[in-house]
Amino acid sequence: MLKYPNIDPTIFNLGPLQVRWYGLMYILGFAASYFLVKYQIRKKRIDLGIELNDIFLYIMLGLIIGARLGYTIFYNFPYYLDYPLKIFAIWEGGMSFHGGLIGAIFFGLIYLRLHKADFWTFTDLIIVTAPIGLGLGRLGNFLNGELYGRVTNVPWAMVFPQGGGLPRHPSQIYEIILEGILLFLILWWLKDYKLKKGTLFCLFFILYSAFRFFIEFFRAPDPQLGLIFLTMTMGQILSIFMASFGVLLLFFRPSNEVKS
Repeated sequence: MLKYPNIDPTIFNLGPLQVRWYGLMYILGFAASYFLVKYQIRKKRIDLGIELNDIFLYIMLGLIIGARLGYTIFYNFPYYLDYPLKIFAIWEGGMSFHGGLIGAIFFGLIYLRLHKADFWTFTDLIIVTAPIGLGLGRLGNFLNGELYGRVTNVPWAMVFPQGGGLPRHPSQIYEIILEGILLFLILWWLKDYKLKKGTLFCLFFILYSAFRFFIEFFRAPDPQLGLIFLTMTMGQILSIFMASFGVLLLFFRPSNEVKS
């Protein structure tokens, strides 16, 4: 059994303000995405016809709003129905990746439509950077000692502070490896091939869903939900919908152009 590092989730305090590792991971993820998108635009000499700073602001806003609403609706709806003002208490935790993705796409689409910019070109540029934010986010979960795995006796099991004193899968590490590192390497490698516009965007949906579905077998189900249909987690159900949407989009997206 490996020893959990038990790092304080708070980096430092500024009066009543806490600077936490999880929040820092969000910032680093957005910064990495911004600079890598900028790098691709410069290297491929793409003219998007938009201000990169502005659309990233839209996407960040959409991601945070969507992640919070997604958690509210998908994972704890009865609670927030009774205490609606708690929806705004994001410092208490509770963010959904699937909701964040929906929010980021929705806000990004609004901006791109308003500025008559090509949706597929931009999404292919940014989606290859998304796994970096995912990996960093899971690292933040690990440092917080949250979203840990199911009880196990594997040699690399860890006892998390909030895990009831039982050895568990460090499922956050599995997610860093598959959803973060491996997914990034695949998409970053494919980005230089001549592919139909939107291909990378669709592949992200499919590959992320496959990795997430697999990891959910090792991750502890959310306690307020448990297993759904006796065997599946909410994460697996959402991943099925996400993968199905990615496959449909791959074959029926409107653009027939090949990206350069």
